[in-house]
Amino acid sequence: MADRTEVQTFCRVCEPACGLVAMVEAGELRALAPDRAHPVTRGFACNKGIAGVEIHHDPDRLDRPLVRTADGLVERNWDEATGEIAERLRGIIDAHGTNAVASYIGNPTAFNTLAGPAAGGFLAQLGVRRTFGSGTQDCANKFAGSEAVFGSSTMHPIPDLEHTDCLLVLGANPRVSHWSFISVADPMEALRRAKARGASIHFVNPRQIESAAESTGDVILIRPDTDVYLLAAMLCEIDATVGFDAEATGEHGKHVAELRDFVRRYPPERAAAVTGIPADRICALAREFAEAPSASVHMSTGVNMGRQGTLAYWLVHMLAFVTGNLDRRGGNLLSVGFYESAKAGRRSFEDSFFDSEFGRLRKGALPGNLMPHYLLDAEEPVRALFVVAGNPVLSVGGEARMREALKNLELLVSIDLYPNATAEYADYLLPATDAFERADINITGLGLQHEPWVQYSPAVVPPRAERREEWWIFAKLSKALGLRSVLDADAPEEVVWGRIDHMLKTRGTSLEALRADPHGVRFEDGMETGRFYSDHLQTADGKVDCCPDAFGEALGRCEAIFCEVEAEGLDRLKLITRRDAYMHNSWYANLPRMKRGTRDRNFVFVHPEDAHAREFDEGAKVRVSNTHGAIELEVKLDPGLRPGVVAITHGWGNASTSGMRFAQKTPGANPNILLPIGRESFEPLSSQAFMTGIPVELEPCGG
Repeated sequence: MADRTEVQTFCRVCEPACGLVAMVEAGELRALAPDRAHPVTRGFACNKGIAGVEIHHDPDRLDRPLVRTADGLVERNWDEATGEIAERLRGIIDAHGTNAVASYIGNPTAFNTLAGPAAGGFLAQLGVRRTFGSGTQDCANKFAGSEAVFGSSTMHPIPDLEHTDCLLVLGANPRVSHWSFISVADPMEALRRAKARGASIHFVNPRQIESAAESTGDVILIRPDTDVYLLAAMLCEIDATVGFDAEATGEHGKHVAELRDFVRRYPPERAAAVTGIPADRICALAREFAEAPSASVHMSTGVNMGRQGTLAYWLVHMLAFVTGNLDRRGGNLLSVGFYESAKAGRRSFEDSFFDSEFGRLRKGALPGNLMPHYLLDAEEPVRALFVVAGNPVLSVGGEARMREALKNLELLVSIDLYPNATAEYADYLLPATDAFERADINITGLGLQHEPWVQYSPAVVPPRAERREEWWIFAKLSKALGLRSVLDADAPEEVVWGRIDHMLKTRGTSLEALRADPHGVRFEDGMETGRFYSDHLQTADGKVDCCPDAFGEALGRCEAIFCEVEAEGLDRLKLITRRDAYMHNSWYANLPRMKRGTRDRNFVFVHPEDAHAREFDEGAKVRVSNTHGAIELEVKLDPGLRPGVVAITHGWGNASTSGMRFAQKTPGANPNILLPIGRESFEPLSSQAFMTGIPVELEPCGG
């Protein structure tokens, strides 16, 4: 048919940005399929990416601006909605100052080139300094760790999978979540290729993950939230046997002696007591890594979410550096895509903190676990909140306290695809476009791609109804407030894309060139070696900081936590998050295809030994509890878990979310109810929330 076309685009769910072909008929998105002609992703795409068409057509999507009145939600046009918000916001600022305004920016903005800068620019014009974000629930530690070691938060050397001889992967499950902080098309195929050519691959995890197989690698079962001690013990063993690489440490390192002093506190024999990994296994792993012709290491959210994610990431960097595998073929390489971003992330780690009424905090996004405190308990409480593509009611710990805090606001504006659980408290619900209703580039992979490339996607279809892009919404709000607005420019879209065009030109291409090629531009020099220390390292003295002075207090805390965990013993039940190929935070909670059969709820996964000791079987209803809260779930036995570990999938808990009808009918339970909040609930170095290795109790429900 003449009105049927195919448009090359890409997925905006996770970092690989898999190429897709969108089928458009009569101006409507009809289907999505993997792009088999894509030169990088080569026809790979997962079920989550393909399901984007169902999100686009979901009848529960927000289509028009809504305002909450005594009679319920009422439609407004954009002029009315933004005008009313501006009037109420100006009144709050005039009465209470800009500290009365804050924002929460959710994960999807990382996959939306123009949304984050637009939100940041709007808040900066208002003078707003209190910002929260989902990064403190999954990856804030990595920005802090790289800033401390390399002088830049945007430097994250990734494994050279095509050449490595030994790969160590901690806290990741790429079959289910497709990596994080490394962008690889079809990650399982990349692992199979590496294994087939002789590479040894080891996954460190509290459970036998789906990624492990004879064709990919084995699992070393570890007690949750103890990876920092495994890494320290490996470095201790390497130092004592194989030795640190004298050339790398001598020419490019500083504070090497201090690193040695730290890791010697945790020899394999001592670390075994808390990790649950035998000392001889730790020693063998350490020597294998150090003696391999090349070796690489990667760490993901399963470790990030522990109490010491920044220290763990520091030791990951050290493992690559002191073995000479940093900037070595087959080791860990800095990926350079359409922009050399190391300088953009440059900042002194020592200067990255400030004193607040809630203690010493890291500059940037505030800890999400302190959000209710800023709304309810602060000397100058937050009274107006903008939530962009986020759902803190379900994604942050302490759900009951968060709900109480949101009820207390004078103004809550939700900008989202859905009327989610957080939007139940919103005064204004503003409808955003989805990934296929806006132009975009695959910006999330910048600095993380195994095959560096950049692709531009036009809007596949026009926005449905009154949906608008976030940059337009903030420009509209700016105009209503009498601030500078890009809508006053002759060509607003050219202005908002100007920053990206400038970045592209630094690498010899342009936005015009991208628009002319549906598959974008590849950078053949993106994974080259030899420039890390000379061109990218951002420390003031040009040295890798092997034991930053600012870590002093954290190193003492590390020993205190070790003693605490050692005293608990290996039998103490600890909760971890179980990744699910059919759930992506709250994005997919409303899609029937993702909840067929027994996927209509979440379970608590328990090792058979732990279930037997507590006298319950598969299918039993149990109460999972601790001092923070309790939920009730059905048991599934999982012999792949390490004994003493229980696992629950997150992203559930929509029993009260009236605006998402299918999610409300299949609500499941929110495990974040079991998480700590407040001053002791996040890592001081990074503001990263403590979300894994949580102590819990299990008991049968009602006998």
